[in-house]
Amino acid sequence: MHDATWFEINGTPSVFIASDGFVDAAAAQAETLGLPEVRRLFVPHPIQDATDAEMREKADAIVDEVIAALVD
Repeated sequence: MHDATWFEINGTPSVFIASDGFVDAAAAQAETLGLPEVRRLFVPHPIQDATDAEMREKADAIVDEVIAALVD
């Protein structure tokens, strides 16, 4: 979240991506960092034990949303 916020404040569009276990924490941190509207997307939790193929599936599932968020 820090990186996404920093890039946004400095004029570079960004999207924060995390697993959906961190929805509330991401909202709280974005608020604390002063950019509650920072774009964020979530993939199904957990990810720590996902295989490379499973991570590709998670990424493929949101790639259109990431692109849309960056060009919005």
